[in-house]
Amino acid sequence: MSTSTVTTDRQAPSLTRARIFAMAVCAGIAVANIYYNQPLLGLIEASYPDSTAIGLIPTATQLGYAVGLLFLVPLGDIVERRRLIAAQFLVLSAALAFAAIAPSTLALIAASLTLGVAATVAQQIVPFAATLADDRTRGSAVGTVVSGILGGILLSRTIAGFVGSHLGWREMFWLGVPLALGAAALVRSILPQHHAKQDIGYLAALRSLVHLLVEEPQLRLAAATQAMLFASFIAFWTILSLHLQEPAFGLGPEIAGLFGVIGASGIFAAPLAGRVADRRGPHVVVAIAAAISLSSWAVFAGWNAIAGLVVGVVLLDIGVNAALVSNQHLIFALRPEARSRLNTVFMTAMFIGGSLGSLGASWAYTHLSWLGVCAYGAALAAAGLLLQLPTLATRAGKASKH
Repeated sequence: MSTSTVTTDRQAPSLTRARIFAMAVCAGIAVANIYYNQPLLGLIEASYPDSTAIGLIPTATQLGYAVGLLFLVPLGDIVERRRLIAAQFLVLSAALAFAAIAPSTLALIAASLTLGVAATVAQQIVPFAATLADDRTRGSAVGTVVSGILGGILLSRTIAGFVGSHLGWREMFWLGVPLALGAAALVRSILPQHHAKQDIGYLAALRSLVHLLVEEPQLRLAAATQAMLFASFIAFWTILSLHLQEPAFGLGPEIAGLFGVIGASGIFAAPLAGRVADRRGPHVVVAIAAAISLSSWAVFAGWNAIAGLVVGVVLLDIGVNAALVSNQHLIFALRPEARSRLNTVFMTAMFIGGSLGSLGASWAYTHLSWLGVCAYGAALAAAGLLLQLPTLATRAGKASKH
């Protein structure tokens, strides 16, 4: 494959189908690593029976991901992207091997922290795809890569649970090593080089994150909207296994894991949302997506049965995923030379929202039961929709004048 250097948007049509598919696969492989440990905690606890810090393992992974978002993703606007992505996959493979041989809980926590940092390579790939695509296909390209990320997120727990049950938790991390190494090799062989257009130092790039947030109202709107919708999304997944354990259902964590497969239907909404955003504009898609997310909570509250949960989770995943693709389509058009930093601000806000969604859902379930969670999730989705309405009204007014 060609390794020609891409330096301008006019050369962007070098994003072939093979390359976009490879980017989607690699992004999915990367992000899956931060969710492998969640269904394995019981098995890990059995390996370290005297430890009281098992619960810190997924926390360390999520913290590492947040650190990587803030301090590594901006590097995409500074250094050659292909080399950076390949290097992060190599670090990821080393972290996975360290996790697989961890002799103590403390070592596994350290490995999980490093793993989370390196897994942010997925968020290096998304702006790279946006840069390689032209203006007419950027939404579709971003949607395809995001669908790979969503596939990694939604299927990782199911795969890890299966491998852990039949082979062991260490084997799941060992399985991740060749996947990460294969992704590094795929990146080096199929993606073009891309050098930064802007000569900016690392500290200046970090400082510019604040400037981007202050100077770009569209970035603030996209980040705030996605934070609300992702909080709604995480609220559901935080409580699902607890809800299924209630006497009305009496189902275990294996069934909760299968909902990840059902939710994977939302993957197919991502490329479609990107194509619609290319033609109609992202704001309309985001508003529709927020409305779909809101409708899912009406289903959860009014149809408290397995069938209702299935229908609701499909609607929720479609809504959140379509909004994610459309919002990223929007922000990547703001400043082509700063796409990695724009993605840093956007994704950091989104994960802060996710944390609030998990925290609030846990409180609501404890004090107000499942209907309280439904009310909380609906309020979050409604907030995301309300944030979009003034922009839609303004655009509708301008259109009517013309």
